[in-house]
Amino acid sequence: MGEIGHNTALKERAYRIRRNALRMGAVQGQGYIAQALGIADVLAVSYFHALNYRPGEPEWEERDRFLLSIGHYAIALYAALIEAGILPEDEIDTYGCDDSRLPMSGMAAYTPGMEVTGGSLGHGLPIAIGICLGLKRKGSKAFCYTLFSDGELDEGSTWEAAMSAGSHGLDNLIGIVDVNNMQADGPSRGVMNFEPLAPKFEAFGWFVQRVDGNDMAALVAAFDAARAHEGRTPRIVICDTRMAKGVPFLEARERNHFLRVEADEWQSALDVLDAGRPA
Repeated sequence: MGEIGHNTALKERAYRIRRNALRMGAVQGQGYIAQALGIADVLAVSYFHALNYRPGEPEWEERDRFLLSIGHYAIALYAALIEAGILPEDEIDTYGCDDSRLPMSGMAAYTPGMEVTGGSLGHGLPIAIGICLGLKRKGSKAFCYTLFSDGELDEGSTWEAAMSAGSHGLDNLIGIVDVNNMQADGPSRGVMNFEPLAPKFEAFGWFVQRVDGNDMAALVAAFDAARAHEGRTPRIVICDTRMAKGVPFLEARERNHFLRVEADEWQSALDVLDAGRPA
């Protein structure tokens, strides 16, 4: 398959991830759907281009790890795990229900493919440091991809981990930052201005790229460059994303951390997403 065809296939995967997320949100009438729609392209490239894993064997020792630091993005990761065949599609209707393997905030003890329990923000990157050190000591060639949010840049633990990764030369670590400029207390840069972001990671010894997180070709190129980069340095892809991407009437809504979707709007969102399905 050529580059154009591959990117088209990835766009189809992203569409299906978005659709899975909307279907789960409709079950409970709520969920962090704006973030899920925004990060879907990054997840499509992660699971259908970059990661080395076995869908039927989620604890395969040589797998690349994908850590979700942002526990409330679980709806997005479940959508990707379902599309990847790690979780069965028929569990969509159990989202957030009693005894479900799909709790609203991700928990590693419940869900195959969920590597860590996120939600206490600022912990994902520090956990990744330990995992990467462990993989190194075992002689593993696996990579550890770690998705965290721009809001987590407020946390000192994130920057301690960033410094540690550079100090230890963790070239098996690929960080991914979702920069959607929104967190619980308001626009992220207004809460704690983290810009200029790329030079900060560069100063800690990281190989840094910044891309449009909803541009499939740019994401593929960045993920390839991150994995292929030579030198004992951690790598990071800073992704500027659009919340609610793919559903224009939700994209246009006033942006906030927890986007309200009315009961009669879930099906409308699915219809709009389906109408814009990649050709």
